[in-house]
Amino acid sequence: MDVLSSRVLLRPVDPARSRAFYRDVLGLAVHREFGPPDDPGLVFFVGNGLLEVSGRAAEPPRGLALWLQVRDLAAEHARLAAAGVDVLVPPRRQPWGLLEMEVADPDGVHLVLVEVPADHPLRRDQR
Repeated sequence: MDVLSSRVLLRPVDPARSRAFYRDVLGLAVHREFGPPDDPGLVFFVGNGLLEVSGRAAEPPRGLALWLQVRDLAAEHARLAAAGVDVLVPPRRQPWGLLEMEVADPDGVHLVLVEVPADHPLRRDQR
């Protein structure tokens, strides 16, 4: 298989609500918009990946979590909590050394927000 591009596809129960969450609350930049102007699909930049929020599902997705690395987890926690985002797990250092917290999107999809501390091995060149 010669993969040229990839993205995560998310089919929300309420597309307008989910588009607003990812665009306006999380503040993700839009890579592409397509489809009808009154109900567009949006593709967001998520670091070196893409997240497409389009279509509609009868039920919320199950078993899906998105891992998003951020620069300042404490600042994101404060900003998202103030915006009324459902914080499932507050920021804490994990046994593997990363700082992580979990929030939920409007359909209950878990977003694991991660900060890599300055002293973590992921910050160093291992060659």
